[in-house]
Amino acid sequence: MSDQRPAEADSPFARAVEEVRDTAFRDDLVVRQIPSPSGLAPFSLALAGDVRPEEHATDSPFGTGRFILLHDPEEPEPWGGAWRIVCFAQAPLEPEIGVDPLLAEVAWSWLIDALDSRGAQRHSESGTATKTLSTGFGALAAQGEGSQIELRASWSPRGPFRPHLEAWAELVCMLAGLPPGSEGVAVLGARRPTRG
Repeated sequence: MSDQRPAEADSPFARAVEEVRDTAFRDDLVVRQIPSPSGLAPFSLALAGDVRPEEHATDSPFGTGRFILLHDPEEPEPWGGAWRIVCFAQAPLEPEIGVDPLLAEVAWSWLIDALDSRGAQRHSESGTATKTLSTGFGALAAQGEGSQIELRASWSPRGPFRPHLEAWAELVCMLAGLPPGSEGVAVLGARRPTRG
């Protein structure tokens, strides 16, 4: 849960961790705590989310993501405060969707819309959206063509942390082909190949 030092039981970080752990997720998204990357902040909590994973603790062929809550009481200048959220979400796509020139902008707008719809107050947003097209050759020729969308973003949260986590969870599901609030609905394009 912590990079460098344990949080005191009633510290701001400990309260934030409790709030994050109390968040409920839709049934088709499995969220688990993972080791935090080291060196980003004195305190951090990292989560992984997978849309309908085939096995526990493995990346899903439908969509996957990471959510990291960082806390530095020294308030790094680029953060503009003591808190920062870093997230990642990716999903395979049908090749014809991967060539859409607006795909990156759409992925970013889904994140912003998810944050806004939950009233997740924030500032200093930044990120990248990457679309990848690939074709298998040789021993990988049977995989054919594939594409993938990947969104990496960070922002400084204000107010409660739960809306930020819920927005990230919605983004992971939307990239995987599930519309918001569609728990129990079949994943669109379930035959999409996983591409690396």
